[in-house]
Amino acid sequence: MKTGTRINLCIMMFLEFFVWGAWYVPMGVYLGAIDFSPSAIANAYSTVALAAIVSPFFVGMIADRFFAAERVLGIMHLLGGIALLAVSRLVEPGFFFWVLLLYTLTYTPTLALVNAVAFQQLDSIEKQFPAIRVFGTLGWIVAGLLIGFLEVNTGGARWNFVEPFLIPVNFAITLAGGEGDWVSASATSIPMVIAGVAAIVLGIYSFFLPHTPPKAKGQAVKVRDILGLDALGLLKDRSFAIFAISSFLICIPLSAYYTFANPFLVEMGMENATAKLTLGQMSEFFFMLVMPFFFARLGVKKMLLVGMLAWVGRYLLFAYGNNESLAFMFYGAILLHGICYDFFFVTGQIYVDNQAPKEIRANAQGFIGMITYGVGMYVGYILSGKIVEHFQAIEGVTWSRVWMVMTIMAFVVSVIFAILFKEKPKAEAATKE
Repeated sequence: MKTGTRINLCIMMFLEFFVWGAWYVPMGVYLGAIDFSPSAIANAYSTVALAAIVSPFFVGMIADRFFAAERVLGIMHLLGGIALLAVSRLVEPGFFFWVLLLYTLTYTPTLALVNAVAFQQLDSIEKQFPAIRVFGTLGWIVAGLLIGFLEVNTGGARWNFVEPFLIPVNFAITLAGGEGDWVSASATSIPMVIAGVAAIVLGIYSFFLPHTPPKAKGQAVKVRDILGLDALGLLKDRSFAIFAISSFLICIPLSAYYTFANPFLVEMGMENATAKLTLGQMSEFFFMLVMPFFFARLGVKKMLLVGMLAWVGRYLLFAYGNNESLAFMFYGAILLHGICYDFFFVTGQIYVDNQAPKEIRANAQGFIGMITYGVGMYVGYILSGKIVEHFQAIEGVTWSRVWMVMTIMAFVVSVIFAILFKEKPKAEAATKE
């Protein structure tokens, strides 16, 4: 692979996840600031899960068969950028939900499209792709740091790096005339504007990416393939069925973190919470590197179980920590993200790949993705909003109770998985090749 192509792909990955990280993480804080109810906030986040359910249809029926991936990528990001800029102007929950859903329907398919563009240019996906994909994580981190340190008011915007890292830099950009109180950009619609502009930039840039023709051009459309229904046969295996059910169930409490962690930390008094949440992505990067070491020693079941129990630990730390003497508990909860995500989701992908016969591996991954990122997360988003709203109605948002509910849910799923899941010997799994 040429150096120029590698650089193009790295920039593509960086911008792809910069866009997502820029609006997704701070949105809960912003919606709370404009008086959205917890359920309305959860509904907004649920658009990502709904789009994840619909996305395979678009990619499988249109993008894979009729158009070059880089062109579809460009069009989707251009449309998405316009939609995000429109979302940034909306403050009514109903309109906000539908326009944000329109945006997520344009964005979610691009997660598969950037992989398709990258895969076709690589000589060895296993060896070369991780070095390119890591720029996506870097993009998410940069977006979080940028939004976290950006302060805005009616008269302008500035990045304040003094507090967090004691670096004597205070860079200001005037956006408009006037004076006012400086507040974190996370509590405004500015992150959506930044993400929208970045999406448009990526949309234009996409047309200059290497040509990637449709991989299934001329092939008949099979809904069974798109939904990964051939993978249903794997559910006849008890352990795979337990894995699938547990994956669905664990995503229900998991989604509360993505929806309410930032608003929770802000309410607890943590400064630059959006930026500090990027410590989770830094942790994810580290644990991705050391995963082979743990995988060889723990095996699939223990890796998955450790990932589940890490969520239990994270919510316990949230439930009993504070931003004073026990602030370390909040940081510990954030840093657990690497174990939470890598040990469960990445290990799960490896397990599915090992268990599924070669001819249906892609279908199996699509099926698990749909029941976790799609259906599981959707149920979780809606339920977490109801739970927060319930405690809010009783005596204000008692966050410790919210996180304890999530702790119990994650713990119960972990126990069920630990008891019922049986890991097959390596020799037996090898027969799936």
